[in-house]
This record gives sequence, structure tokens and C-alpha cells, in this order.
Amino acid sequence: MTAFSPALLAGYRSFMGGRYSEERERYRSLAEVGQKPHTLVIACCDSRVAPETIFDCGPGELFVVRNIANMVPPCEPDTHLHGTSAALEYAVQVLNIRNIIVMGHGNCGGVKAALDPLLQPLSAGDFIGRWISLVRPAAEQIRGSDFMTAVERQTALERVSIRNSLANLKTFLFVKEALDRGDLVLGGAWFDVASGELWIMNDDGGFIRPSIEEAVPID
Repeated sequence: MTAFSPALLAGYRSFMGGRYSEERERYRSLAEVGQKPHTLVIACCDSRVAPETIFDCGPGELFVVRNIANMVPPCEPDTHLHGTSAALEYAVQVLNIRNIIVMGHGNCGGVKAALDPLLQPLSAGDFIGRWISLVRPAAEQIRGSDFMTAVERQTALERVSIRNSLANLKTFLFVKEALDRGDLVLGGAWFDVASGELWIMNDDGGFIRPSIEEAVPID
């Protein structure tokens, strides 16, 4: 038995005969001189939401961190293991990332779990339960709203969670210092899986749909 299905191996063969063949020199250059991505994207593990695909980026352009519900915990300099925080530290301190985008999405399973008052642990460790506790206060407020439908409550928490993660990013001293120097810009986005629409956060914390015609590449 192997974890590599025929579909995965066929995909690899297609990659080698297609994209790698066309961008061979780029891959070789990346191997020799290292990566210098312009943007860190903190996205969900959800298989429907791949940042490289959504933004049509090639190798070396994005530094991507994916976790359940695309969340950033507050800075906790303790002896515990912090995967997202470690990736953030590397992106800012070593790669000198210029942009950080927290990208949520519609129909997020992690957010749905946070809104479920009867959620039961999936294992003795309750890893998901402890992780989504990051948005539990907001979830409790939104869950109690009778003015929204279930879909509206889900979307609301998905977007509130993005704002919460952006606020938590600023609790990291190296992020705050980079922001104060003008070396770093933070942004939020929400992707609608069904329609393919990307909503981006404006300066007021709301979400708007940018015009595709006006979109320009990131420098």
C-alpha cells in the first residue's frame, strides 16, 4: 500500500512534462540563490482554497502557511511548540516579507465548528477544540444573534476571524517593528469557493470586491 495514488503520480508526470519543463531555469535559479517571496499568505488547510492557484503565482512568489481556519494566535513566548508563529518569524525576520495576507474563505469547517455549541472532541487531545478557542468569544456573540441566518452567521465569523488574526499579528514585536518602519503591510481577504469571488479588507475593516480589470501584479 502506498500513499501515492495513481492520480498523484500522473499529476507529477504532468508537472515534469509541463510546468517544470517550461520553467526549468527558474527552478534551478531558486535552488541556487534561494527563495525571495514577496508575500506571506496565511490560509486555511481546506483543499478547495489554494493560494498559489487563486493568485496564479509561480514558484518562489508566495510563502504560504496553512492551518485550520487560517488563524494567527497571539504571541506567546513560552516553551510550547508554535508552528504558525515559527513560520511568521521566519517570513519576517529571514525572508523580509513585504506583505502578509490572512485569507479566509466561505463554508469554512473550522469556523462552523466554532459556532457549534455542542461540538465534541474528535480525540483525547481535542486539538481542534483548543485551536478554534481563538475565536470562541466572537463565536458566542455571533451565535446569539437572531437577526442573521445560519449562513450569515458563518460568513460573519469567517470575516471577524480574519480581523482577529490581523490584530494578533501585531502582538509579535518583530511584526510591529516592521510595520512601524514601513517595511511591512498587512491585509485580509475572503474567498468565495462557489463563485470564485475574492473580497479584500479595506481600511475600515470591511470587505469589498476589487475590480478584476483594475487588478495589477504585486511589485
